[in-house]
Amino acid sequence: MQYVVRGVVALVALMSAMVVSAGTPVAADVADKIIAKLRLARPDIPVASVEHSPVEGIYRLDMGRGGVVYASASGDFIFTGKMLGVEPGQFVDVQEVSMRPVRQQKLAGVALSDMVVFPAEGERKAFINVFTDVDCGYCRKLHKEIPELNASGVEVRYLAFPRAGIDSHSYKKIASAWCSKDRLDAMNRLKRGETIPMIDCQTPVAMQYELGNEIGVTGTPAIVLADGTVLPGYMPAAALISRLKL
Repeated sequence: MQYVVRGVVALVALMSAMVVSAGTPVAADVADKIIAKLRLARPDIPVASVEHSPVEGIYRLDMGRGGVVYASASGDFIFTGKMLGVEPGQFVDVQEVSMRPVRQQKLAGVALSDMVVFPAEGERKAFINVFTDVDCGYCRKLHKEIPELNASGVEVRYLAFPRAGIDSHSYKKIASAWCSKDRLDAMNRLKRGETIPMIDCQTPVAMQYELGNEIGVTGTPAIVLADGTVLPGYMPAAALISRLKL
């Protein structure tokens, strides 16, 4: 019972605390104290960074592939799950908002020449980054609608995310598309379920797979908008065009 009471007290404190500047690193002594306390429970626990959260006295811990958790200043409590901000008419996922500029920055570092790009027809009005897998049914469904997106001025930039992992058969197939002289044709054929020659060359596929994991891609297709917002899963072209306000 005492743990329940302490948990409720901590939650009340969380809800009533003042909002502070989020995303900035905390003082080294605060970070060291939190990490040291956590490592009493798990000596190997990975903590990439400790930052302020939007709530005073609660800190955001980047655990790498372990995701994000929140901790009290003492390190005695950690909170898993989503932190939601309360705004008029909606709840906002604080973690998702904080990741948008991170995704923007990381995707800006990927050269267009390392993507498979289906250009817009005429003037480009918008672009989307799509982490894709050639054996994903909904990825194929979205691919069929690329002509409609292109006709509306949307450029589609594919990045590779073979869900079965590095060195899987899906990985080898999508890597072969990147190795092909005509990447667009190879991608079209794979998305139709056809076979293409297996080609071995140096590709950015593994790097893009790791990038997807870093920015929170958990399935395909994962559509990342220009502002860093992720739209997980399939979205019909008409709805996507509306979402892009075209």
